[in-house]
Amino acid sequence: MEATLSLYELFKQKPIGSRLRVYGWVRNYRSNRFIALSDGSCQAQLQLVIDPETLDPETLKAITVGAALRATGDLVASQGKGQDVEIQVTELTVLGTSPSDEYPLQPKKHSMEFLREKAHLRMRTQTFGAVFRLRHHLSFAVHQFFHQRRFFYLHTPIITASDAEGAGELFNVTTLPHQQAPTDDQGKVDYRQDFFGRPTHLTVSGQLEAELGALGLSKVYTFGPTFRAENSNTPRHLAEFWMIEPEIAFADLQDDMDLAESFLQYLIQYALEHCADDLAFLDKRLAEEEKQLPKEKRQPMGLLERLRFVSQNNFRRVSYTEAVDILRQSKPNKKKKFQFPIDEWGVDLQSEHEKYLVKHFEAPVILFDYPARIKAFYMRLNEDENTVRAMDILFPGIGEIVGGSQREERLDVLRNKMEAIGIPEDDLWWYLETRKFGTCVHSGFGLGFERLVQFVTGMANIRDVIPFPRTPGNAEF
Repeated sequence: MEATLSLYELFKQKPIGSRLRVYGWVRNYRSNRFIALSDGSCQAQLQLVIDPETLDPETLKAITVGAALRATGDLVASQGKGQDVEIQVTELTVLGTSPSDEYPLQPKKHSMEFLREKAHLRMRTQTFGAVFRLRHHLSFAVHQFFHQRRFFYLHTPIITASDAEGAGELFNVTTLPHQQAPTDDQGKVDYRQDFFGRPTHLTVSGQLEAELGALGLSKVYTFGPTFRAENSNTPRHLAEFWMIEPEIAFADLQDDMDLAESFLQYLIQYALEHCADDLAFLDKRLAEEEKQLPKEKRQPMGLLERLRFVSQNNFRRVSYTEAVDILRQSKPNKKKKFQFPIDEWGVDLQSEHEKYLVKHFEAPVILFDYPARIKAFYMRLNEDENTVRAMDILFPGIGEIVGGSQREERLDVLRNKMEAIGIPEDDLWWYLETRKFGTCVHSGFGLGFERLVQFVTGMANIRDVIPFPRTPGNAEF
């Protein structure tokens, strides 16, 4: 009796001489004899060799690009170029309805914009198969890294009444009618009659709740969807994205930087070891795309070179003040090449500055001790009362990939910072109480998962590393 194998299993075992059954979709069909089959389990395609004389004419007619097949036959060493093994087919069944000539994924080059419009089909392409297999492996590696270090996975709320970042770009959650919502004595919407009895929204971060977990379990992490109603259509922004946010008690900023560096190197090394075929395909794809760009816009390193650069080099730790001095004295700044010139201490660094610093140090960079006025209220104020114990990690090609800090554990300082920016104590009374009852030094960071997948896959647009992107004006699929 024949064994049923996925293509991943088949290419791993290569049981030449065995009779096998395989399933998949037709990627290409040529000479009425050779079928390139893919089942999505790996990058490789399997060649099926059929004898047109032995197959029913209706079956032959139904073999088209995109058709789903069940094939049985003997696995043999291939006589042709491009593959080690192939199946000499003895039985072939076309499953379901065979696609017509209108099937949009014909064997030719398609633009990323076109494939976004076909997100229900794009995972059948080689590029997106590679991207989403890598996304899976990176997700698994996230959990494995933390599990091995005795972190506990904390499920923080998706619906919340707190705005961790203070950004105000929120998706509201309500059951009140859109027309004629109840109002209070002042004519404002009366949220006391809403489902939760108060205004609520989709979360922008699980950090504040993760801090509560760390201050009882010592080491926790979140990994879940977050939302931001920012009306931005750039290749770097999504309205729905996934965040990884560890929090550790009894840990200062140095511990936080150590954890983040180890974490990123672990994830990238995991991808290099477990996704070699997909990364090789994406590396070649990116190199071909780079050839089409003007020389000044090309990346200085290929995809695999960038990944090894991060996984094999110690990160350089540089204070914000030192970084600003370097940028101020740099040739691009002096020659007015920066879009955002660096004139004084205290400015918020842009992506062009972050990329320059990585190139300058020839290593991934961790910047720390940022000006307090450009960072969030929960970051611990330094003794100079002008900077906070914050850190950002910068990678080649994309700039910032991680942001974190030592959290402000002193009740009086935290209250003063909240008052200064207008956050009512009543909104975060529970957060403040953790500073009253057994407070301790603690730290954490956030990593946007799509930003990581984008770096590892080399995809230019963040919409191409999440299966069904949510952006302004687009909630299809």
